[in-house]
Amino acid sequence: MHCSARLLYHNLITIKQQPLAPCARISPSSGSNPNPILRRFCCFILAFTLDYPNTTNPLRAETISPDCVDPAPTKQAFIDVSVDGEAIGRIVIGLYGDNVPAGAARFGEIVSGGGGVSYRRKEFVKIMPNYVQHAGLRSYGADAELARKTGRELAVDRLVEEWERQNENCKGTKNVARSVSIIVRDPSKPPPKLKLVARKGKLEIDEEEVGMNPNGTEFVITTKDSPELDGSALVVGTVLQGMDVVDRISRVKTVQENSTSPYFRVAKLIGDKRAVVAERGFNRPYSKVVITNCGLIG
Repeated sequence: MHCSARLLYHNLITIKQQPLAPCARISPSSGSNPNPILRRFCCFILAFTLDYPNTTNPLRAETISPDCVDPAPTKQAFIDVSVDGEAIGRIVIGLYGDNVPAGAARFGEIVSGGGGVSYRRKEFVKIMPNYVQHAGLRSYGADAELARKTGRELAVDRLVEEWERQNENCKGTKNVARSVSIIVRDPSKPPPKLKLVARKGKLEIDEEEVGMNPNGTEFVITTKDSPELDGSALVVGTVLQGMDVVDRISRVKTVQENSTSPYFRVAKLIGDKRAVVAERGFNRPYSKVVITNCGLIG
Protein backbone atom coordinates (compact mmCIF):
# COMPACT_ATOMS: atom_id res chain seq x y z
CA MET A 1 0.00 0.00 0.00
CA HIS A 2 1.35 3.45 -0.96
CA CYS A 3 -1.18 5.37 1.20
CA SER A 4 0.61 6.24 4.41
CA ALA A 5 -0.63 8.51 7.18
CA ARG A 6 1.62 11.26 5.77
CA LEU A 7 0.05 10.92 2.31
CA LEU A 8 -3.46 11.03 3.79
CA TYR A 9 -2.63 14.20 5.73
CA HIS A 10 -1.06 15.76 2.63
CA ASN A 11 -4.16 14.98 0.53
CA LEU A 12 -6.53 16.48 3.09
CA ILE A 13 -4.50 19.68 3.37
CA THR A 14 -4.23 19.98 -0.40
CA ILE A 15 -8.00 19.52 -0.82
CA LYS A 16 -8.73 22.21 1.76
CA GLN A 17 -6.30 24.72 0.22
CA GLN A 18 -6.96 24.19 -3.49
CA PRO A 19 -10.07 23.98 -5.68
CA LEU A 20 -11.59 20.53 -5.66
CA ALA A 21 -10.92 18.44 -8.75
CA PRO A 22 -12.52 15.24 -10.05
CA CYS A 23 -11.01 11.95 -8.89
CA ALA A 24 -9.81 11.38 -12.44
CA ARG A 25 -7.22 14.11 -11.88
CA ILE A 26 -5.67 12.46 -8.83
CA SER A 27 -2.75 10.84 -10.58
CA PRO A 28 1.04 11.12 -10.44
CA SER A 29 2.56 13.89 -12.53
CA SER A 30 4.64 11.32 -14.42
CA GLY A 31 1.49 10.02 -16.11
CA SER A 32 1.82 6.44 -14.77
CA ASN A 33 -1.32 4.70 -13.52
CA PRO A 34 -1.72 4.89 -9.73
CA ASN A 35 -2.42 1.93 -7.50
CA PRO A 36 -6.21 1.20 -7.93
CA ILE A 37 -6.66 0.72 -4.18
CA LEU A 38 -5.01 4.09 -3.53
CA ARG A 39 -7.19 5.67 -6.22
CA ARG A 40 -10.43 4.36 -4.65
CA PHE A 41 -9.32 5.42 -1.18
CA CYS A 42 -8.48 8.97 -2.33
CA CYS A 43 -11.85 9.19 -4.08
CA PHE A 44 -13.54 8.20 -0.81
CA ILE A 45 -11.64 10.93 1.06
CA LEU A 46 -12.57 13.48 -1.62
CA ALA A 47 -16.26 12.58 -1.47
CA PHE A 48 -16.19 12.89 2.33
CA THR A 49 -14.64 16.36 2.22
CA LEU A 50 -17.27 17.55 -0.28
CA ASP A 51 -19.93 16.99 2.36
CA TYR A 52 -17.82 18.33 5.22
CA PRO A 53 -18.81 21.89 6.18
CA ASN A 54 -16.15 24.52 5.63
CA THR A 55 -16.29 26.60 8.78
CA THR A 56 -13.72 29.09 7.52
CA ASN A 57 -16.12 30.34 4.81
CA PRO A 58 -19.62 30.66 6.29
CA LEU A 59 -22.51 30.85 3.85
CA ARG A 60 -23.42 34.39 2.95
CA ALA A 61 -26.98 35.39 3.85
CA GLU A 62 -29.36 35.46 0.88
CA THR A 63 -29.97 38.97 -0.38
CA ILE A 64 -33.63 39.97 -0.18
CA SER A 65 -34.94 42.00 -3.06
CA PRO A 66 -36.31 45.38 -1.91
CA ASP A 67 -39.44 44.62 -3.96
CA CYS A 68 -40.22 41.75 -1.55
CA VAL A 69 -40.54 44.19 1.34
CA ASP A 70 -44.10 45.31 2.05
CA PRO A 71 -44.64 48.78 0.54
CA ALA A 72 -46.32 51.59 2.43
CA PRO A 73 -50.14 51.54 2.22
CA THR A 74 -51.70 54.47 0.38
CA LYS A 75 -55.34 53.86 1.38
CA GLN A 76 -57.22 52.09 4.14
CA ALA A 77 -60.34 49.95 3.82
CA PHE A 78 -62.45 48.15 6.40
CA ILE A 79 -64.69 45.09 6.47
CA ASP A 80 -67.04 44.19 9.33
CA VAL A 81 -67.67 40.46 9.75
CA SER A 82 -70.33 38.34 11.43
CA VAL A 83 -70.54 34.60 12.11
CA ASP A 84 -74.09 33.22 12.08
CA GLY A 85 -75.43 36.73 12.61
CA GLU A 86 -73.12 37.58 15.52
CA ALA A 87 -70.74 40.50 14.89
CA ILE A 88 -67.14 39.47 15.58
CA GLY A 89 -65.32 42.71 14.73
CA ARG A 90 -63.67 44.86 12.09
CA ILE A 91 -60.66 44.21 9.86
CA VAL A 92 -58.70 47.28 8.67
CA ILE A 93 -56.70 46.77 5.48
CA GLY A 94 -53.92 48.94 4.05
CA LEU A 95 -53.89 48.96 0.22
CA TYR A 96 -50.71 49.21 -1.87
CA GLY A 97 -51.88 51.84 -4.36
CA ASP A 98 -48.39 52.76 -5.58
CA ASN A 99 -47.12 49.20 -5.92
CA VAL A 100 -50.18 47.52 -7.48
CA PRO A 101 -52.46 50.36 -8.65
CA ALA A 102 -54.90 48.18 -10.62
CA GLY A 103 -55.25 45.61 -7.83
CA ALA A 104 -55.64 48.22 -5.09
CA ALA A 105 -58.18 50.13 -7.20
CA ARG A 106 -60.20 46.97 -7.87
CA PHE A 107 -60.39 46.06 -4.18
CA GLY A 108 -61.08 49.65 -3.11
CA GLU A 109 -63.84 50.10 -5.68
CA ILE A 110 -65.67 46.93 -4.64
CA VAL A 111 -65.24 47.51 -0.92
CA SER A 112 -66.70 51.02 -1.33
CA GLY A 113 -69.50 49.95 -3.67
CA GLY A 114 -68.37 52.53 -6.22
CA GLY A 115 -69.23 50.35 -9.20
CA GLY A 116 -72.71 49.51 -7.97
CA VAL A 117 -71.50 46.22 -6.51
CA SER A 118 -69.97 45.52 -3.12
CA TYR A 119 -68.64 42.80 -0.80
CA ARG A 120 -71.53 43.51 1.56
CA ARG A 121 -73.65 40.45 2.40
CA LYS A 122 -71.15 38.20 0.60
CA GLU A 123 -69.65 35.18 2.36
CA PHE A 124 -66.27 33.68 3.15
CA VAL A 125 -66.44 30.29 1.42
CA LYS A 126 -63.17 28.55 2.23
CA ILE A 127 -61.13 28.25 5.41
CA MET A 128 -57.69 26.72 4.99
CA PRO A 129 -54.90 26.20 7.56
CA ASN A 130 -52.97 29.22 6.19
CA TYR A 131 -55.69 31.55 4.89
CA VAL A 132 -59.39 32.38 4.63
CA GLN A 133 -61.05 33.01 1.26
CA HIS A 134 -63.97 35.26 0.34
CA ALA A 135 -66.29 34.35 -2.54
CA GLY A 136 -66.18 37.77 -4.19
CA LEU A 137 -68.74 38.68 -6.85
CA ARG A 138 -70.36 36.45 -9.43
CA SER A 139 -69.51 36.78 -13.09
CA TYR A 140 -73.18 36.36 -13.91
CA GLY A 141 -76.52 37.44 -12.48
CA ALA A 142 -77.28 40.66 -10.62
CA ASP A 143 -73.68 41.51 -9.69
CA ALA A 144 -72.39 41.22 -13.25
CA GLU A 145 -75.40 43.14 -14.62
CA LEU A 146 -74.87 46.01 -12.18
CA ALA A 147 -71.16 46.14 -13.03
CA ARG A 148 -71.94 46.33 -16.74
CA LYS A 149 -74.51 49.10 -16.26
CA THR A 150 -71.97 51.26 -14.47
CA GLY A 151 -69.24 50.53 -17.01
CA ARG A 152 -67.22 48.31 -14.67
CA GLU A 153 -66.26 45.07 -16.37
CA LEU A 154 -65.12 42.23 -14.11
CA ALA A 155 -61.95 41.56 -16.11
CA VAL A 156 -58.55 40.45 -14.84
CA ASP A 157 -56.17 41.41 -17.67
CA ARG A 158 -54.46 44.29 -15.83
CA LEU A 159 -54.49 42.32 -12.58
CA VAL A 160 -52.70 39.39 -14.23
CA GLU A 161 -50.09 41.80 -15.62
CA GLU A 162 -49.45 43.15 -12.12
CA TRP A 163 -49.31 39.60 -10.75
CA GLU A 164 -46.68 38.67 -13.35
CA ARG A 165 -44.65 41.78 -12.52
CA GLN A 166 -44.93 41.05 -8.78
CA ASN A 167 -43.58 37.53 -9.32
CA GLU A 168 -40.72 38.82 -11.46
CA ASN A 169 -39.68 41.46 -8.92
CA CYS A 170 -39.88 39.25 -5.84
CA LYS A 171 -38.61 35.66 -6.02
CA GLY A 172 -39.50 34.91 -2.40
CA THR A 173 -42.90 34.31 -0.81
CA LYS A 174 -45.31 37.09 -1.71
CA ASN A 175 -48.33 35.96 0.31
CA VAL A 176 -46.80 36.30 3.75
CA ALA A 177 -48.87 36.36 6.94
CA ARG A 178 -51.44 39.22 7.12
CA SER A 179 -51.48 39.65 3.31
CA VAL A 180 -54.70 40.54 1.48
CA SER A 181 -54.67 39.18 -2.07
CA ILE A 182 -57.02 39.00 -5.06
CA ILE A 183 -57.35 35.68 -6.90
CA VAL A 184 -56.42 36.41 -10.53
CA ARG A 185 -55.85 32.95 -12.01
CA ASP A 186 -56.60 29.27 -11.46
CA PRO A 187 -53.48 27.08 -11.85
CA SER A 188 -55.61 23.91 -11.66
CA LYS A 189 -57.79 24.89 -14.61
CA PRO A 190 -57.30 22.43 -17.51
CA PRO A 191 -56.19 23.75 -20.90
CA PRO A 192 -58.82 24.47 -23.58
CA LYS A 193 -60.24 21.48 -25.44
CA LEU A 194 -59.53 21.33 -29.16
CA LYS A 195 -62.42 20.48 -31.46
CA LEU A 196 -63.00 20.37 -35.21
CA VAL A 197 -65.57 22.81 -36.57
CA ALA A 198 -66.84 23.02 -40.15
CA ARG A 199 -66.82 26.57 -41.55
CA LYS A 200 -67.59 27.37 -45.19
CA GLY A 201 -66.86 23.83 -46.27
CA LYS A 202 -63.55 23.70 -44.40
CA LEU A 203 -62.58 22.03 -41.14
CA GLU A 204 -61.03 24.35 -38.60
CA ILE A 205 -59.72 23.78 -35.08
CA ASP A 206 -61.43 25.72 -32.30
CA GLU A 207 -60.49 26.01 -28.64
CA GLU A 208 -63.25 25.41 -26.12
CA GLU A 209 -62.65 26.81 -22.64
CA VAL A 210 -63.13 24.36 -19.76
CA GLY A 211 -64.61 26.08 -16.73
CA MET A 212 -64.40 29.78 -15.91
CA ASN A 213 -61.43 31.97 -15.08
CA PRO A 214 -61.45 34.01 -11.85
CA ASN A 215 -63.02 37.45 -12.30
CA GLY A 216 -60.62 39.29 -10.00
CA THR A 217 -63.04 39.81 -7.10
CA GLU A 218 -62.36 36.81 -4.84
CA PHE A 219 -59.83 37.61 -2.15
CA VAL A 220 -57.89 35.86 0.57
CA ILE A 221 -56.44 36.94 3.91
CA THR A 222 -53.45 34.93 5.09
CA THR A 223 -53.00 33.84 8.69
CA LYS A 224 -49.55 32.38 7.97
CA ASP A 225 -47.03 32.57 5.14
CA SER A 226 -48.78 30.95 2.16
CA PRO A 227 -46.41 30.33 -0.77
CA GLU A 228 -49.08 28.05 -2.27
CA LEU A 229 -51.04 31.21 -3.15
CA ASP A 230 -48.21 32.85 -5.09
CA GLY A 231 -49.25 31.05 -8.27
CA SER A 232 -52.77 32.47 -8.24
CA ALA A 233 -53.09 35.56 -6.02
CA LEU A 234 -52.00 39.19 -6.43
CA VAL A 235 -51.05 40.80 -3.10
CA VAL A 236 -52.89 44.15 -2.90
CA GLY A 237 -52.59 45.02 0.80
CA THR A 238 -52.04 43.95 4.38
CA VAL A 239 -54.09 43.70 7.57
CA LEU A 240 -53.33 46.73 9.77
CA GLN A 241 -55.86 45.94 12.51
CA GLY A 242 -58.18 43.07 13.29
CA MET A 243 -56.04 39.94 12.92
CA ASP A 244 -57.97 38.63 15.94
CA VAL A 245 -61.08 38.76 13.73
CA VAL A 246 -59.27 36.85 10.96
CA ASP A 247 -58.13 34.26 13.51
CA ARG A 248 -61.73 33.93 14.71
CA ILE A 249 -62.83 33.21 11.13
CA SER A 250 -60.05 30.63 10.72
CA ARG A 251 -61.37 28.67 13.73
CA VAL A 252 -64.88 28.18 12.29
CA LYS A 253 -65.63 24.49 11.76
CA THR A 254 -65.46 23.39 8.13
CA VAL A 255 -66.38 20.49 5.86
CA GLN A 256 -63.60 17.93 6.12
CA GLU A 257 -61.48 17.46 3.02
CA ASN A 258 -61.77 13.92 1.66
CA SER A 259 -59.53 14.09 -1.40
CA THR A 260 -57.45 11.12 -0.23
CA SER A 261 -60.43 8.75 -0.39
CA PRO A 262 -59.94 6.10 -3.11
CA TYR A 263 -63.60 6.47 -4.10
CA PHE A 264 -63.17 10.22 -4.59
CA ARG A 265 -59.97 9.74 -6.59
CA VAL A 266 -61.60 7.24 -8.95
CA ALA A 267 -64.68 9.43 -9.38
CA LYS A 268 -62.54 12.45 -10.25
CA LEU A 269 -60.36 10.41 -12.58
CA ILE A 270 -63.34 9.26 -14.65
CA GLY A 271 -64.84 12.76 -14.68
CA ASP A 272 -67.78 12.10 -12.35
CA LYS A 273 -69.44 15.49 -11.79
CA ARG A 274 -70.38 14.48 -8.27
CA ALA A 275 -66.68 14.50 -7.39
CA VAL A 276 -66.37 18.06 -8.71
CA VAL A 277 -69.35 19.17 -6.62
CA ALA A 278 -67.97 17.43 -3.54
CA GLU A 279 -64.56 19.03 -4.01
CA ARG A 280 -66.10 22.49 -4.07
CA GLY A 281 -67.49 21.82 -0.62
CA PHE A 282 -64.17 20.86 0.95
CA ASN A 283 -63.04 23.32 3.68
CA ARG A 284 -66.30 25.24 3.40
CA PRO A 285 -67.46 26.69 6.76
CA TYR A 286 -70.57 25.21 8.34
CA SER A 287 -71.42 28.66 9.73
CA LYS A 288 -72.34 31.70 7.62
CA VAL A 289 -69.32 34.00 7.73
CA VAL A 290 -70.51 37.25 6.12
CA ILE A 291 -69.22 40.76 5.48
CA THR A 292 -71.95 42.94 6.97
CA ASN A 293 -70.42 46.30 6.08
CA CYS A 294 -67.36 47.57 4.23
CA GLY A 295 -65.87 50.73 2.80
CA LEU A 296 -62.87 53.04 2.54
CA ILE A 297 -61.53 54.97 5.51
CA GLY A 298 -60.96 58.68 5.04
